[in-house]
Amino acid sequence: MALFRERGYDGTSIDAIARRARLAVGGFYQHFRSKRQLLIALMHQLVERIGRLELAPIRGRDAYAELHELIARAFASDFEYLGAYRAWQEAALSDPELAKKDRAIRDWTRARLVALFDALQRLPNARRGVDVTPLAHAMDAFFWTMIADAARSPDLELDAAVGAATHLIYHALFVDPPARARHETG
Repeated sequence: MALFRERGYDGTSIDAIARRARLAVGGFYQHFRSKRQLLIALMHQLVERIGRLELAPIRGRDAYAELHELIARAFASDFEYLGAYRAWQEAALSDPELAKKDRAIRDWTRARLVALFDALQRLPNARRGVDVTPLAHAMDAFFWTMIADAARSPDLELDAAVGAATHLIYHALFVDPPARARHETG
């Protein structure tokens, strides 16, 4: 993943992967048929981690803090896979099968966001009647772009990005209780 992050997909050779892993090239081929198969395995791991994230809000807590904690936890997990995602994006540009898999992953992550936002709308102070599907599409694109930008720029300020995402989602879905409104503007 480090080599994919540093060099991208095309710039990373199997020889370099084997050297970094302290394996002979033959050792690489004992586990993977190709660099593409390695990349698919890494993305599969990322999707599994995303799938294990508990997206259900906990009732009775501060929705803003809960949402911030959830987004921070998600990105702490995802950021380990920055190199894999950078390589995935690059490879999907020239590989129609990977592009199709990428669309399926994004459809799945958007569906998870729709379900989360639907659940959030049942909490106190939620705005009624918000169409969460376009919000989920926008935030999904924002999250994937954030991951892609972080893969190319090690200086990405994760806390600021998590804060911005929290703010956008919270204010799209919730009416501020009087105490929060004073706290955020004061």
